[in-house]
Amino acid sequence: MKEPNHSFRIPLFPPLRWALAAAAAVVTGVLWAYYWRVFFYLDSRVSPLVPTLGCTALCLGVVAAAALLRRLRTLPAKGAACLLLCGLLFCFANPPLQTPDESEHYLRTYAISTGHLDFDYERSYPDDVAALLSAFPGAWTNSHTSVGVGNDPDTGEEKPYDSAGYALKQYGDDGRIESVADSFADYFANRDTPAEEPLHEPVSFLILPFLPGAIGMALARLFGFGALGCLYGGRLGNLLAYTAICWLALRQAQKYRPALLGVMLLPMSLFMGASLSYDATLLAGYYLMIALLLRERWTTGTAGLYLAACLYVNVAKPYLNLLWVVLLLLVPAGNWRAKGRRWHWCLGGLAGAWAVIWVTETYARVLRYNYPVIARQGGEAVNGGQQLAFVLANPLRSVATFWGTLCENQFFVGQLGLFGWKDMPIQALNLLGPVALLAAALLCAPQPPALDRRRSAGLGGFAVIYALGAIAAMYITYTPVAMVRVVGLQTRYFLPVFLILVLLTAPLLCRVLAPSVPAARGEQLAVPLFGLHALFGAVLLFQHYFVGPIYTIHL
Repeated sequence: MKEPNHSFRIPLFPPLRWALAAAAAVVTGVLWAYYWRVFFYLDSRVSPLVPTLGCTALCLGVVAAAALLRRLRTLPAKGAACLLLCGLLFCFANPPLQTPDESEHYLRTYAISTGHLDFDYERSYPDDVAALLSAFPGAWTNSHTSVGVGNDPDTGEEKPYDSAGYALKQYGDDGRIESVADSFADYFANRDTPAEEPLHEPVSFLILPFLPGAIGMALARLFGFGALGCLYGGRLGNLLAYTAICWLALRQAQKYRPALLGVMLLPMSLFMGASLSYDATLLAGYYLMIALLLRERWTTGTAGLYLAACLYVNVAKPYLNLLWVVLLLLVPAGNWRAKGRRWHWCLGGLAGAWAVIWVTETYARVLRYNYPVIARQGGEAVNGGQQLAFVLANPLRSVATFWGTLCENQFFVGQLGLFGWKDMPIQALNLLGPVALLAAALLCAPQPPALDRRRSAGLGGFAVIYALGAIAAMYITYTPVAMVRVVGLQTRYFLPVFLILVLLTAPLLCRVLAPSVPAARGEQLAVPLFGLHALFGAVLLFQHYFVGPIYTIHL
């Protein structure tokens, strides 16, 4: 006999439910704006109506996005929609040219968008482009950091101060507040002023990785937008490419899709995906290859798609990414249905990767004009040959240097909330990043293991070798000889490693916890859980750049 259902629910028609949700969104937006106004003294900088309307509109937009996601049936479709919507927030929450190397990427993308596929140091840019780069220096927060000696507000005694990590600075309790808004005002005031010095094309000789952004810039220019509009058009082009490749990865993956979506929706991933950096499509290419490695049956099309992604990542960042080709050998022989043997594909992939690297570098040399001698990044203290000889002669010291660098940077898993050019730390996201990775593994735990022991061991070994390779590459090419720290490492380099570690952690959690939540339920929870994490990240990024906290300098 069927037991009666004693659960109590209030029957509501769908329109009434959404009306209540919209009302709750309006209340949340008003309270949120009030918090900003009180806690960050916004009323002295802008009309109270502006944050109230802005916060309310965003909350209503979240309700509308939830309604849209409910209409989509499959996880890849829901994930792609969530990536696109959250990516749009990151596109505009992040001020211009604040992603690592975005100034250089902007100039290269702009040149390609005008049809210039060669590299000419003497080629000039419009005046509004020069005004944009002048108004928004790379690492805005760092370039506006104040260090000195001021008066303690309580005791009146002199003490040192350092405003590093704060995008907004106030000089005195009632003084002027310096913020990113000043840079926007500077750009609009000077965009028609002739540049004092001409801009030169950057020392960046790639074409293919910048094409999505270049198409976005060309469309923005077609609609009459200037330098700032082209920047956002380029970001949107990259975001669409990032979303499309991630959608393909979710479609191709047969298991552990919550892990893939969780890493794709990390604020750090979207920060790069909605920027002018070619890391947008590079990261998506990594996620696609990992998704394909989760498949049980490999056809010729699967192998071809994997090699296409592998060739692309070697165009964007060569040499170290040759390691991805070798992962084809991890596909079990019983799962291989492609024409030809696995090692044939592996050798063909290595040859193809070397070929695209050679073609890319040759193209860059042949079509490069008027460039002076290109100095090493890092100055004369950096010498790759000497550093390599030092590493080989002092292996234990190098291991200690690598380990110390990882410890100082919390193994980079504790820096998933470090934005800008490593100058905008958001501590809440630094804490939530590891929690999100653990949640991604937990949502995959109810599923049968996606990898056997051989593939798990192979992927684990690859993750270690890839991470060490990234560290060694930065130590040899960017770090002064014999320095006890590795210079230039950033969290984004390790995102594919974090994804692999999540995949390897899921079956361990399954054994330890024996989860009873159905696998389908885990996939259903993935979109709202990681979508809210991404939304929270975008809001905090905007808040830290435009709202507060404010560092007060007592002079």
